[in-house]
Amino acid sequence: MLKLGIRDKFGNIKKGINDYEEEKHSLESMGENFCYIASQDFVYEDGDEIEVFVEKKNQFLMVKLDESMDSTIVFIPDHIWKYKIKMEQTSKEAIPDNRFTNKRHYLYVRNATNEEINRYQNWALNPHDQKDFLGAFPHASANVETRNDATFFACNAINGIHANNSHGSYPYQSWGINQQSDATLTIDFGRPVEVDKVSITIRADFPHDSYWTEVTMLFSDESSETFRLQKTKNPQSFVFKKRTVTYVQLTKLVKANDVSPFPALTELEVYGLNRI
Repeated sequence: MLKLGIRDKFGNIKKGINDYEEEKHSLESMGENFCYIASQDFVYEDGDEIEVFVEKKNQFLMVKLDESMDSTIVFIPDHIWKYKIKMEQTSKEAIPDNRFTNKRHYLYVRNATNEEINRYQNWALNPHDQKDFLGAFPHASANVETRNDATFFACNAINGIHANNSHGSYPYQSWGINQQSDATLTIDFGRPVEVDKVSITIRADFPHDSYWTEVTMLFSDESSETFRLQKTKNPQSFVFKKRTVTYVQLTKLVKANDVSPFPALTELEVYGLNRI
């Protein structure tokens, strides 16, 4: 069983109204394998939360919580996943202007199919990820994010957007390291994944940006791989020996010997198969 609801910051279910209704209806639904919420007149407020409940733990869901977000497979290890609506300026700068701001909405969750769960793909991808872990994997985190600014959060590196010829607000958000030499990015899958390829897209707003000539990927099994990078706007892919891991870390970032102090990461992709 699945449940989907929109709550205010106090935990109360919110209400919306449709064109041919005289009374507002509660913005919640439930179903065995699929449920959705639709409304023709509802406005989100800062602090609202979209809440997903799954009856069984360790579930893969296909989700789409806003029209501006791609449908995504996420892994829910427990029963609850919450998505927080944030309306402060820095959060708004990292997303499209229409995300959660229209009055007409459609969002859904469903159980992922066996074909979707078992296919070879980029299992780091999660456009629904946020700075804090709120119940859904994959999740990106880092030991530094420039100015604690949403346009430079770690989650920007797994949102599926490869625009890298500028920097700052959407669609050029990235993971910014605030010139910190020991910067480390972690992608947590929340379950075992057999991985054998990564793709790295550096931010390429040259000459404002610098770049890394070498990076190291550490795996949860304590093994590692080192990759040499080029000064290019194109994704750079690397294939390596298969290993089953629960997380990866991008670390030991070696900056190029150039004038700019600003290397940054636009997108990190990690390919493989689920082994749960």
